[in-house]
Amino acid sequence: MRKNVFKWLSRAFSLMLVMSFASCAQKGTEMDSFISDLMSKMTLEEKIGQLNLPVSGGFVAGEGQGTEESEMGKRIANGEIGGLFGMRDTKQMLEVQKIAVEKSRLGIPLIFGFDVIHGSDISFPIPLALSTSWDMDLIEKMARTSAVEASAIGINWVFSPMVDICHDARWGRIAEGAGEDPYLGGEIAKAFVKGYQTDGDLTHNDNVMACVKHYALYGAAEAGRDYNTVDMSRQRALNDYMLPYKAACEAGAGSYMASFNEFEGIPATANNYLMNELLRDTWGFDGFIVTDYTGIMEMTNHGIGDEPTVAARALKAGIDMDMVSEYLSKYTKENLENGLVSQQDIDTACRRILEAKYKLGLFDDPYKYLDLKRSEEIPGAQAHVDQARLTAQDCQVLLKNENNLLPLAKNAKIALVGPMADRANDMVGSWSGYSKSRKAVSLKQGLEEAVAEQGGSVLYAEGSWLLDDENLEKVVAGRGMGLARNGSTSTVHARSQAELIAEAVRVAKSSDIVVAALGENANMNGEGTSRSNPVIPAPQEELLKQLVATGKPVVLVVFTGRPLILSWEDEHVPAILNAWFPGIEGGHAVADVLFGDANPSAKLTTSFPRVLGQLPYSYNHKNTGRPHDSDTASYIRFKSNYMDVVNGPLYPFGYGLSYTTYEYSDVTLSAAEMPMDGSVKASVTVKNTGSRDGKETVQLYIRDVIATSTRPVQELKKFQKIALRAGEEKTVEFTLTAEDLKYYNHELQYVCEPGDFEIQIGPNARDVKKQTLTVK
Repeated sequence: MRKNVFKWLSRAFSLMLVMSFASCAQKGTEMDSFISDLMSKMTLEEKIGQLNLPVSGGFVAGEGQGTEESEMGKRIANGEIGGLFGMRDTKQMLEVQKIAVEKSRLGIPLIFGFDVIHGSDISFPIPLALSTSWDMDLIEKMARTSAVEASAIGINWVFSPMVDICHDARWGRIAEGAGEDPYLGGEIAKAFVKGYQTDGDLTHNDNVMACVKHYALYGAAEAGRDYNTVDMSRQRALNDYMLPYKAACEAGAGSYMASFNEFEGIPATANNYLMNELLRDTWGFDGFIVTDYTGIMEMTNHGIGDEPTVAARALKAGIDMDMVSEYLSKYTKENLENGLVSQQDIDTACRRILEAKYKLGLFDDPYKYLDLKRSEEIPGAQAHVDQARLTAQDCQVLLKNENNLLPLAKNAKIALVGPMADRANDMVGSWSGYSKSRKAVSLKQGLEEAVAEQGGSVLYAEGSWLLDDENLEKVVAGRGMGLARNGSTSTVHARSQAELIAEAVRVAKSSDIVVAALGENANMNGEGTSRSNPVIPAPQEELLKQLVATGKPVVLVVFTGRPLILSWEDEHVPAILNAWFPGIEGGHAVADVLFGDANPSAKLTTSFPRVLGQLPYSYNHKNTGRPHDSDTASYIRFKSNYMDVVNGPLYPFGYGLSYTTYEYSDVTLSAAEMPMDGSVKASVTVKNTGSRDGKETVQLYIRDVIATSTRPVQELKKFQKIALRAGEEKTVEFTLTAEDLKYYNHELQYVCEPGDFEIQIGPNARDVKKQTLTVK
């Protein structure tokens, strides 16, 4: 009987697979037929128009209010524009779409894009903070909520996820990514794509098309200076940086965005190897590629051609849509006549844009995302606010907690000091959402609400300037990434630094404990915000030293979008909580952690350097012929080390404390040897040895001991986040196969080579236990 049931189930499953493949094939055939028919009716100018993506500044500023009489309206009606980005007003977007559908000759709908990075209406923690949760379900749910909110106001294409791997804290855009590890970055990329696109059926009106950026290697800009040169071998690129882009492709991402940087002497926007050979031909990507803002235009500054030439090079290299430059609009017809591009080049790019619109269901219903009722009901829902708070609780890294100073008692007399203590709008970080109905919560508000009716109190003092440079502080205090000024800049440096510190010291001395809220503000992170020395700014450092000198216990809460150099702080401050930019509910969520209503479980996804000279730095560096132990303090001449600082970071990759403690057993392998076609289980028992329930991320690293090419000292390959009650223990098991041990060799072949591998398991990259596995 069981055999018959099994046979029936097997046949049913096989039939379902066949039907699924057949359905996909039929949809593809229908799409191809529809688009071929449409393109047969299009003029050359209309095809070129589909490649054009201007910013909707005229509409945002109220120019013509999106009417047909406006300059942009006329161009849309004339078929000169394929999409718009930067719009959030659903009514205006509806009017614009009506022009495209009802006034243009062929009625081709527009696609609407936007930078939805860590929330649409409700801002969640910044992506770097999200990555420290090591929780793929949490990240996917955040992306799903972002998609639901964005789609409700008319956005159907989001410029996210940003998957650039970065080893340099000087780079401001490290805030937008997932840190320094390619494997973890790949898992997070897949979670984002799945959250935005769910099962890949973009005909649902609450799914949006993902746009993976910045392709490729943007996070490796020299010296951490934005837009700078990237120079590395293909082997290093494939092993250390490319995996997240590939993972997003495998997850079905619908589009990619080219990066600003060059690679192998060719800007990414004109790089045939990146766009065609690797992304399309090797990985099988079948969506479309858009440039970044003025990406084609900027290639003239790179010196690879005049305006028509760079336009032709971009199109030939696989660019399908031109963001803002309008060089494809201006020069493609001329380039066709002069033989710089072919009709096939134009048709291929046009087809890819039309396919994206077809997949989004816009030809069936061009107004599916423009439901005015949804735009009023969905954004800012209380459930999304609650989700943002719970998410932020899991995205704060406890870096130090000497003598269990944290959690705080709610009946304590707390001095809250620092320029970041009462800055609600900075809690959301760069590239944040835009909520009309919900206000961000400052740390001051969060603490005050937490101690209300508990017998405690919060005494506040601003404490210091944000920055020494008054003019620079006025810039970063502005709105819109510092591009627009607002009234708040009138208070910049209104009081002297000495006066602010004196007031803070008085408040500190009258309190039981000091919470110092210091770091960067939101506009010190994101695009165009490289810092030559990523430290807590000097005025705030001066304040902190004065607070420590009072003898009161100090808890440092760091707000930042990058790893900061905290060597002095680690030596002198008893408790440090890295809160990143925790989102719209940041003040509440940080208070939840400080008072112990939430037990911190986040772990770093970027190494924190001890000094500036260590940058760029990553845990997965290679060995040298004269290696020196990263955590050995003594200097040894003729070894690969510094005279004045140890090699290792202040806080290693994967590091993060909890209000409880964990104990790891030795690593056990199910077998000491593994054939190439076999598998081995690596396990460790983890026990919660503290008095509180908690969550721990168990990390598995490998080291390829001998290979035909040099390999890193460590590579993350697996991880599991587990919940443990106080006193509970669990055995965590990982299955390893040859696939987990592969790398790109000197010939760029993806191989697992026989030999010994160290299997390392622990709570972070530094504190691991090891066993040797031999692959035959």
